[in-house]
Amino acid sequence: MEIKELGHVVLYVRSLEASRRFYRDVLGWREIGSFGQVGAAFSAGRTHHELLLLEVGAQAQPIPEGRRVGMYHFGLKIGTTDDELRAAVRELQEKGVPIMGASDHTVTHSLYIEDPDGNEIELYIDVQPEIWREQPMAVMAPVKRLQL
Repeated sequence: MEIKELGHVVLYVRSLEASRRFYRDVLGWREIGSFGQVGAAFSAGRTHHELLLLEVGAQAQPIPEGRRVGMYHFGLKIGTTDDELRAAVRELQEKGVPIMGASDHTVTHSLYIEDPDGNEIELYIDVQPEIWREQPMAVMAPVKRLQL
């Protein structure tokens, strides 16, 4: 077997409407369909869907703090230039979304935010893709503070 690409992410959410507004209105994903009041699918146009949200209700257990097993974050590529990242910073600030961090990973420049349920999301740009294509270990470079 050979994995060709990561296809999609499915998230359990407390409130479908709150998450729908975040992923559609803040991050700009196109909603392509819904399952009534239970779920919604989104696509950036790469495939049939990249994100599926399933409502589990307000009483669902929160993501535990600290070290835990499970997803740390997922990354969304938003462009190829620092100007696009700067524009994302301005847009997030205008929409009241806190930026939890910003990192220079050598192969990417990244911002970190959380969705309404506390799922961490990395918004990133590729920095000189030839670096990681020609030197795959560049992804292991020490993380530096991002200067935008």
